[in-house]
Amino acid sequence: MLADDHALVRRGVRLILDREPDLEVVAEAGDGAEAIDMARAHEADLAVLDIAMPRLTGLQAARELAALKPGLRILMLTMHDNEQYLFQALKSGACGYVLKSVADRDLVAACRAAMRDEPFLYPGAVTALIRNYLDRVRHGEETSDHILTPREEEVLKLVAEGHSSKEIAEILFISIKTVQRHRANLLQKLGLRDRLELTRYAIRAGLIEP
Repeated sequence: MLADDHALVRRGVRLILDREPDLEVVAEAGDGAEAIDMARAHEADLAVLDIAMPRLTGLQAARELAALKPGLRILMLTMHDNEQYLFQALKSGACGYVLKSVADRDLVAACRAAMRDEPFLYPGAVTALIRNYLDRVRHGEETSDHILTPREEEVLKLVAEGHSSKEIAEILFISIKTVQRHRANLLQKLGLRDRLELTRYAIRAGLIEP
């Protein structure tokens, strides 16, 4: 299954995969929410997800897919050569991280690795993981990951998109006070001060596109 909000990208990826005798794209989705629906409707062994998509991001969809279909392998296909996206993808349940700039070289190998239940990371990602591990060893403790709950991520995404507390409450079917509490928790947990900093964080975390 392939999910990307750009039809041209989906078409190109399908061309790469469908020419391989052991790989076949059985479903396509234009965003993370549609990817969840496609996973319910089709028997796919592997999901290839873009990170920055509307409605549900690839990171959010990966978490839901991991819970919905534990045996489904998940690969992230992204333009972002970024450590924060990489770590978030791995925490979300992805077994591989492929850059779109080298998809023609790496994607088929990544899909086959995933089907063997093996991880696939490009060289820069391996370097980032090693550096992160050494930093933690050097400091003798785990670094803070600022892990957000799924609801906090939903609120953060909507805040970053410019919605008011009233609009967010209506979209998520919760009270305005609950929205305000989530916003306060987000600011405290992430060490941020205002909506602008929340928006910048949401962009870096792949919840919205710049």
